[in-house]
Amino acid sequence: MTEQSERMRFAPVSLKLGRFRDLTLVPVIVVLLAAGATVSPTFLTGENLVNVLQQQSALALVVLAETLILVTGKFDLSLESTVGLAPALAVMLVIPTSAGGFGIGLPSFLAIPLCLLIGALTGALNGFLILRFQLSAFVVTLAMLIVVRGLQLGFTGGKSLFQLPESFTYLGSANWLGIPASIWITGVLFAAGIVALGYFRVGRALYAIGGNDDAARAAGVRVNRVVWGVFIIGSTLAALAGLLTTGWLGSISANQGNGWIFMVFAAAVIGGVSLDGGKGTVFGALTGVLVIGLVENILTLKGVPGEWKQLVYGVIILVALMISRLAGGKAQD
Repeated sequence: MTEQSERMRFAPVSLKLGRFRDLTLVPVIVVLLAAGATVSPTFLTGENLVNVLQQQSALALVVLAETLILVTGKFDLSLESTVGLAPALAVMLVIPTSAGGFGIGLPSFLAIPLCLLIGALTGALNGFLILRFQLSAFVVTLAMLIVVRGLQLGFTGGKSLFQLPESFTYLGSANWLGIPASIWITGVLFAAGIVALGYFRVGRALYAIGGNDDAARAAGVRVNRVVWGVFIIGSTLAALAGLLTTGWLGSISANQGNGWIFMVFAAAVIGGVSLDGGKGTVFGALTGVLVIGLVENILTLKGVPGEWKQLVYGVIILVALMISRLAGGKAQD
């Protein structure tokens, strides 16, 4: 097989149309900015917009993780539980028993590496169960969502952790050049994802697997290895999201990350990522995150009760599905 034919096989389907879809939500974002400005004079201030970005940075990392997995045609529902367990377990290995830890007393500088390692191991286990036993990714990760959440509740006794190492909260609370470090970190990782999926062989491999894994194998892609790696990367990103959330809040609650997966799928779907695999881009997912963040901020400034926010998010998803149908001739399902 020639190099040119190989590139054509790996190229994302309808690349030009895909790029057009990337920009679908840009007018929506502009409308939301205009609507927010009419709702409150503080909406378009730099402080408020930075606050929106910081609040959405951790969620955005989980959306990035889920996007990579969805492109391969798989699911990972357990990411939201990893957001809670990874930082909680890492901290408990460091802090004393009096602060809710295990009393092992590992050096505090190991807390961040341990957090990321726990996330990676969770993704590795998910990938192993799915690939080795040919199980449904949806069912496996749904079970792991419950298992991982149960582990956190069991280890912590359902209590929040407050006495955290200062180094562990740094990334979520620090400012670099006047902008929260979490925004810088999220921006760099999204840029890396955009470049990797758009211009590197591994990105073409993800699209090929999501489009037709048998054809990808025939083209020489090591499908199982790539998918396993994506699950590991995804859970590691979820652990990093938990780390940023912990630093921003200054504690680890017993329900940290609980319910995030609904928002994650909402952002991915309205950003044009297909649940069937093989379609969608990281930039599109990013626009989905921005729409969710702006809507949430507008609802907060407007004083809309939290009980009604879920309704609004559901309506947004339904509208996005209809737009996808009109733009692409086929709804995401």
